[in-house]
Amino acid sequence: MTVQATGTFEVSSWDEETYQELAGGAKLTKARVTFGFAGDLEAEGGWEALMCYREDGTADYTGLQRTVGKLAGREGSFVLRADGTFEGGEARTSWQVVAGSATGELRGLRGTGSTVSAGGTGGTFAFDYELD
Repeated sequence: MTVQATGTFEVSSWDEETYQELAGGAKLTKARVTFGFAGDLEAEGGWEALMCYREDGTADYTGLQRTVGKLAGREGSFVLRADGTFEGGEARTSWQVVAGSATGELRGLRGTGSTVSAGGTGGTFAFDYELD
């Protein structure tokens, strides 16, 4: 049975560096970001991302995030593949649990989700998941 977890997240830290300049001010970067989650998911996530910024400042990104904490009262960790876009001042990210990555009481976790951040240092999430 699929359950939905919702809540908020805050960016705890953001370290990003350019590894290649492209024509017209576009660039490729690597970022290491730490998030805190509150709501149905109470956890901390560490995300390693690659980003491609276009000349107009919009971007596409992808990365892996290890999340450690509690989901539905169960403790453990899991890895998310997180892909998204930044445009119009808004970051939209889609999540997918990496199969076989969950540990502890979250072993067997499967699911997908999304986040939306409209500026500032946080936003909201929705996570549809199943637990064995």
